[in-house]
Order: sequence, then C-alpha cells, then structure tokens
Amino acid sequence: VSKATARMAAVAEGSPAASAAAAKEAEYRKDVQKLVDLLSKLNPAAKEFVPSSAAATPRKGLSADAPVFYYGSIGGRNGGIAGYPGRRNFVDNERRNVYINHGRRRTNERARRADREESIRRTVYVSELDHTVTEERLAETFANCGQVVDCRICGDPHSVMRFAFIEFSGEEGARAALNLGGTMLGFYPVRVLPSKTAILPVNPKFLPATEDEKEMVIRTVYCTNIDKKVTQLDVKSFFEELCGEVSRLRLLGDNVHSTRIAFVEFVNAEGAIQALNCSGMILGTLPVRVSPSKTPVKPRLNRVVSN
Repeated sequence: VSKATARMAAVAEGSPAASAAAAKEAEYRKDVQKLVDLLSKLNPAAKEFVPSSAAATPRKGLSADAPVFYYGSIGGRNGGIAGYPGRRNFVDNERRNVYINHGRRRTNERARRADREESIRRTVYVSELDHTVTEERLAETFANCGQVVDCRICGDPHSVMRFAFIEFSGEEGARAALNLGGTMLGFYPVRVLPSKTAILPVNPKFLPATEDEKEMVIRTVYCTNIDKKVTQLDVKSFFEELCGEVSRLRLLGDNVHSTRIAFVEFVNAEGAIQALNCSGMILGTLPVRVSPSKTPVKPRLNRVVSN
C-alpha cells in the first residue's frame, strides 16, 4: 500500500468530511485522465467540421465592412447582391433620371405642339396674290382685322400668282380676316382660308442685331425663282439697270432645288423699293420673285489661312 493510500485511509479513519473530500479528488483525477487519453487520440491537422445547416446561416461577425451574399436576393424582387446598397441606389437613380428626362421631354413636346397649334389658329392662308402686291401692302390691308404679327409672301415658280401666310396676335383677328376673301389686291381678288401650317420663324441669328443691320434690312430685298444659269454678275446688272446701285449681293443655291435665291442690298432704300416692282420680270428664263428681306446681307468673314 502506497503512502498516499495509507494517508487517505488514516484521514478516513479520522473524520467523515475528510473521507468525502478525498473521494471527490480521486473522481476529478480520474475524469482528467480520461480527457487526456481522448485528446491524445485526435488528429491535430484535422479541420473543424461544420454542419450544413450552420454553414447556410450567414455569419455577420467577420467584419463590419464585409459584404454578405444572400442567395435569396438573386432574381428576387429587389435583385442584385445584398450588402452593396450603393449599386442598387445607382440603378434606382439612373431609372429615376430616365423617367424625369422622359417626362421633361414629353412636357416640352406637348408645350411646343400646343404653341404650334395655337399659332396655326392665329394664321390665315391667302392665295391668288398678284405679283405686284408686297408684304407691306398685304399687312396693311389685313391690319384692320387685328394686329399682324408676321406676314410672309411665298412665290410659286409655276404661276404668276403668289400666296401668303398672315399671323395675327389673336384668334379673333384670324377669324375676322376670313371675311376679306374676294378683296381686290392688285388685279385679282384674293382668297382667304384658315391656315393648316404655322409660319416658320426666321432663325434668330440671322435677324438684325444692331441699328446698322436694321438699316441694312431696309435696303435689302429677297429674290426667289432665279434661273440656275444666271450668274451673280447677271443678277447685279439686272437690278442696277432697273433700280440703282447694288452694294452687296449673295446668290445661293443647291443641287436639290431647281432654282436659286438671292439677297440684294442697295446703296439707297429707294433702290430696294423700286426692286419690289421687278417681281414677275424675266431674269434669264424665269420670272423672278422679289420681296422685302427680313435679314441683312452680312459680309463674309475672311478665313485665316494657316501655314
């Protein structure tokens, strides 16, 4: 018998409390020895086994900034990858901007359409116009119906007659103008009907911007139905022989239209007034149409030649 056993036997014989303490210590030592024996049999290189049910649960404790992937978010109502709210916000903002831009575009289109329709209601179409009738005279005739905002005479290269569009400041003026159908202007009675189109406004960048340019417009006429075989020198000689000295001339044309147009600026305003009487005269092989110009003949800018 060992000394420890003898000692515990001696203590046990001494008191019951000491015997119980000795029994607990012996049980503890026995449990520790079993644990040591169990751990010694494990593989130190083995990986920890995690049940599949536990692995499917997202572990949010790794990092405060780490994104978390949710399988349920793929193809879901919100779509995308959870944990990336910036991407979702970007897509939402893009969609919102598209909707806003479409809304603004539709609003602008509706506004332009409403303005155009309102302008058409204020415009009348005048046909059977004598070539001697000028825009100024036509506007004065229809001014009794209401304030004339714009008056545009258009030439027809296949007829000695012309037509015009007159726009009033209000629909009342356009309705009153319909009563002037049959009025003699020049040598023919005119026809007046409600217009189906609005007058195309002149490009603002071509309108006179200074007092000098406004004065230039007074001395300028707009010519249409010019024969393509006619040169710029022919046009200048035609008007100088009948009306007076020409200070500037611009002859324009393209490969689409069968005729050309020209802007002729005279030295004096009297020359431009006299040129209006030349409407219908033959220039080349066609009758030229002459109307007051709404834009000046701006000088060409000298191009800078680079070496």
